[in-house]
Amino acid sequence: MRTHIIKSLWLLGSTVVICCLIYPLAVWAIGQTFFPFTANGSMVTGPDGKQVGSLLIAQPFTKDEYFWPRPSAASYDASASASSTLAASNYLLRDRVARMLGPIVKYKNGAKAGQLAAPDVEAWFQQDRYQGKANIVAQWADNHNELAQSWVSADPSHAQYVSAWAKSHKAAVTDWIKQNPGTPQPQASDLAVLFFENFSKDNPGKFPSQVTTQLPNGKTQTAIAPVASGSDVQSIFFDMWRQDHPDADLANVPGDVVTTSGSGLDPDITMDNAQYQLDRVASKWATELKRDPAQVRSEINTIIQTDAYAPMNGLFGERMVNVLRINLELRKRYGAPTG
Repeated sequence: MRTHIIKSLWLLGSTVVICCLIYPLAVWAIGQTFFPFTANGSMVTGPDGKQVGSLLIAQPFTKDEYFWPRPSAASYDASASASSTLAASNYLLRDRVARMLGPIVKYKNGAKAGQLAAPDVEAWFQQDRYQGKANIVAQWADNHNELAQSWVSADPSHAQYVSAWAKSHKAAVTDWIKQNPGTPQPQASDLAVLFFENFSKDNPGKFPSQVTTQLPNGKTQTAIAPVASGSDVQSIFFDMWRQDHPDADLANVPGDVVTTSGSGLDPDITMDNAQYQLDRVASKWATELKRDPAQVRSEINTIIQTDAYAPMNGLFGERMVNVLRINLELRKRYGAPTG
């Protein structure tokens, strides 16, 4: 018995030493010696020498001067990697995709070929009629209660705006409570549909959105106000516009422009995606630098082509580009955007 116990302890001890000490140290030493960049997280630095992120993890870029990554169900949070898990039949998925398409989709053929559909979405919205009926915003809230409630909950300023509206419309709120006795003290999100129904009647052809104004002292102030155009109108009401214009000949959009990856952190986009964004990026930099748009476009396209790669040296898969790397290259070449 004693012999068996000693042998077992030796086996346990040697296993612990090998698996918990020797093997990790060997892997660490090999990684630091032969693959130090990859072993340390593929971290890259900006023009100022400070680390700006990892080439392995996507991060959000929103300025028009930069290429944008794939959308992320994890909000680009590396500690919360996840997919959206929304089924194809879930309207929330359709809404998310539609909101991304609204500001960027273009016409495919005809007199407006290559032009954005967004201005037409705004013009249609301002007429305040959907499928022959008035009050577009009210119809949106009535048909999609969850979206209306999500708008209120998405930002504290939205909830404050609805709460302020509720205080000035006590009769409407009191009547709502009578119809919903189970909610005697409604929160702002509870009143979302009621708010949008009233807002639509009081502000036909407008939607509440954040507006930034310049104050006399030179500072800026952002507040919610009724607007008839802008990114909110283009994105939120694109799906309704599309249903009202089923024959509009729109160009296809690369799939990874509007779909999330399984991790929500995919750092790469397809070459088709990069080319789709190229005109926007080049146009913005040309305006920023006051240079010939064609020349700037050619320079940025060269950056994309140089950075592009395919898995296993092209053995399989399509060509990809790393968003962070090409945006850093733009920053090094053109400097920081002023806007």
